[in-house]
Amino acid sequence: MDAPSPHSRFLDEVLPRIRQDPRVAGVAVAGSLAGGRPDAYSDVDLVVVVDDEAFESVMRERLALIGSWAALVAGFTGEHVGEPRLIITLVGPPLLHVDFKFVRASDFAERAEDPDVLWDRDGGLARSLAERPPVAAVPDLQWIEDRFWVWVHYGATKLGRGELFEAIGFLGHLREAVLGPLIAQRVGAPLRGVRHLEFVAPDEARDLRRTLCGYDRHEAGRALLACVELYRRWLDDTGVAIERRRQAEKLAVEYLNDVLEQQG
Repeated sequence: MDAPSPHSRFLDEVLPRIRQDPRVAGVAVAGSLAGGRPDAYSDVDLVVVVDDEAFESVMRERLALIGSWAALVAGFTGEHVGEPRLIITLVGPPLLHVDFKFVRASDFAERAEDPDVLWDRDGGLARSLAERPPVAAVPDLQWIEDRFWVWVHYGATKLGRGELFEAIGFLGHLREAVLGPLIAQRVGAPLRGVRHLEFVAPDEARDLRRTLCGYDRHEAGRALLACVELYRRWLDDTGVAIERRRQAEKLAVEYLNDVLEQQG
């Protein structure tokens, strides 16, 4: 694992402290550090693997444990990203973003990508990884199609009412939940919203700039139309057979165009 020096120093300091807890079966690192793509701005995705029978007690003590392992500046749980096992922290100084994910030993092999095992108490982590291959997440195109045209109508209502902060924020949602996943499928990249798109999919990222806008109704309208055009094109390119919501598409796009015409 090739890590920038602040990240390496953090791991060198924290790992011996974590190993002192007999309830911990091992420690791994995921994300960009494991994937060989770290830079000075990367966070540390640390996976703390806990014996199953001790998991609940460790979960109750997580913040205190992290504070005993590292110079904790701030931390909070990860329910907002659908991962209650996660503690998102700042440690330091120097400040470093570290995500501590606590998992049961029996759940460690459930993964989308292979982590780098930093310490394995009895070889159990290595065995579980060898026995079960990673399962990469893929976008659920039917789930997206079922929602996309309702979302387009919603965005059009915000434009019509002149709620530009809402409309601009909504464009970010379409990039994160729809267009980013479609790009990931196009280029064979991990499913991470719009993260790293400038580097893994520069051509698509250039197209995606059309979905950006300033605080301007006409710019926001053009950006929403660009979202529609890119969605149609990239969905067609997948060749995946899904049930297209053609009536919803027709009516939502007509509504959007009516709103834009009313704005001149």
